[in-house]
Amino acid sequence: MGPQFRPVDPNARPRPASVFAITAVLVVALIGATVLHAGEGGGASAGETDLTSPGAVKTPRPINEAVEGITTFRGNATRSYYGEGPVPRQPQVRWRHPRNAEDLMCSESIVGVDIDEWCGTGWTGQPNVIQLPDDSVEVREGAYDGQYHFLDGLTGEEVRPNYRTRDLAKGSATSDPDGFPLYYGGSRDGHLRILALDRPEPTLLWSINAATTVPLPLRNDDWDGAPLIIGDYMLEGGENGWLYVVRLHRGYDPSGLVTVAPEIVATIAGFDDQLLRDLGDKDVSIENSVVFRKGVVYFANSGGLVQGWDIRDLLAGGTEYDQVFRFWAGDDVDASLVMDQKGFLYVAAEYQRFNERAREVGQLLKLDPRLTDDPVVWSLEAREIGFEGAGGSWSTPALYGDVVVFSTAAGRVLIVDRLTGGVVQELSVGSPSIASPVVVDDVLILGDCLGDVYAWDIADLSEAPPLLWTLHFEGCVESTPAVWRGWLYFGTREGYLYGIADPPTA
Repeated sequence: MGPQFRPVDPNARPRPASVFAITAVLVVALIGATVLHAGEGGGASAGETDLTSPGAVKTPRPINEAVEGITTFRGNATRSYYGEGPVPRQPQVRWRHPRNAEDLMCSESIVGVDIDEWCGTGWTGQPNVIQLPDDSVEVREGAYDGQYHFLDGLTGEEVRPNYRTRDLAKGSATSDPDGFPLYYGGSRDGHLRILALDRPEPTLLWSINAATTVPLPLRNDDWDGAPLIIGDYMLEGGENGWLYVVRLHRGYDPSGLVTVAPEIVATIAGFDDQLLRDLGDKDVSIENSVVFRKGVVYFANSGGLVQGWDIRDLLAGGTEYDQVFRFWAGDDVDASLVMDQKGFLYVAAEYQRFNERAREVGQLLKLDPRLTDDPVVWSLEAREIGFEGAGGSWSTPALYGDVVVFSTAAGRVLIVDRLTGGVVQELSVGSPSIASPVVVDDVLILGDCLGDVYAWDIADLSEAPPLLWTLHFEGCVESTPAVWRGWLYFGTREGYLYGIADPPTA
C-alpha cells in the first residue's frame, strides 16, 4: 500500500499539547580565511533572529555558497539549516524510487554473528539536494542496499549510475559545498570514501579504512556522521571512536577532471581513560555529524562525552590541537549537537545505561562550552522508554527563532524556550521516533516509526500548534526529511526513497 495523505480540517480544534509537565571556491593559499568564514558567517548561524527581538523568524544560512541546495546533514557547520520552502500544503507522492516492489533497496548485513535484511534508508539518512545550473535538481542518497543513489528530484529517475559499497550506506553523506564535483560518504564496510562525480559514473578517488588508520580502534569500523568540509579540510568522526582531520588538496588535472590528494593531518581520540573508567565499557563510537565554530570542532560519542577541540593550528598547516571543552552526559549521545549563533550547544542524549550521571544531568541539555567547570545552562528529563528498551533521544534538535525543538524516542515533541528551558508547547508522534525534526517556513515536520509524517504550523506558539497534515507510509520513517523549494525528500525502512510535493498544476 502506498502512503496515505490525511488533510486536517482547518475549522477543527487543533490537537492539544500534551499535559506532561517538566521543569570556496577559495584557493588553498587563503585557507585560514576560508576556515574563519565557514565557522562564523556563511553557513554557521548567520541570519538568525535576535532572541531579544521577537520579530519574523529567520533561519541560518547553508554552508554552501558556490552551489545551491542542502549539501550535508542539517545543511551547515552548526547543523542548523533545514532547507528552503515553500513546504507542501497538500502533499502527495510524486515519485518513489525504485518504482517496483521487487526492486526494493534492500541488502543483508552482518551484525556480530547475526545476518539481517535491511531495507530503505535509516538514521540519519537525510538526502543531499543539489540545485543545478540548468534548474534541474539532483537528490543524492545512501541506502541500505549498500549503494549511493543519484536521482532527478522531479521524477525520481537515475541521473547517474549508482555507486556500490560492500555493506550498508548507512548515514548521511556530503556533497562538496565549494562546487567541486566531489561526494563524501561512509559505509558499514569500514570505508569513508571520496567519489568524483564528473566522470561517466561515480569514481572512487580515495578512502579511509577505519580499522587500520588509528592505533586503537574501538567499537566498530562503521561511519554514520556526515563529513563536514571546512575550507580544504574534511572533518569526520568514526564509530572507531576517533575524529579525523584530513587535508584534501582539491584541484583539477590538465584535462579538467577533479582531483584530490588527501592527507590525514590528525586523528584525535574521542575518548580518554577517565571516560572508560566512568563507563565500565568501551562503547565510545562517534555517530553524530561534527559541528564547527571559530576554529573549534564539537562532537559527542556513545559514551556520552561531549567535547570541543581547538584545531585552528591544524587548519593553518600546523600540527597542534587542544581539547577546550569536556562534559560527560553519562549516556550515549548519537544525535548531532547543534550550536546557535551565540555559541551555545543543544544536546540530545539517550537513556540506556540507566546510570546515576544520566539521571543527574538529564537527556535534553543546553550547554555553554565557555563555562568549562559548570556548562549546564538548563536541562530536561526524558527517560521514558521508547526505542530498543531505552529512553531519551536519538534525534538532532532543531532551532527555530527563540525556541529549540526536541523529539524523544517515546514520541514526545518538546518546543522549548532557548533562554529559560521552559516547555512552550508539547506535541506527540508515534513511538519509537528517531528521525530529527526540521522547521522551514514556520512548519515543523517530523516522522515516526509507525510510518507517519506530521506537519504543524508553529508560527504562533502562544497556542497549541495546529496540525496541517499527516502522511502515512508502510515503513518506519527513520530518516530526516530534506525540504527544498516545494518538495520533501526522504526514505523509509519499507525500501523506498520518496519525492513529495503538492499536486502538479494544470
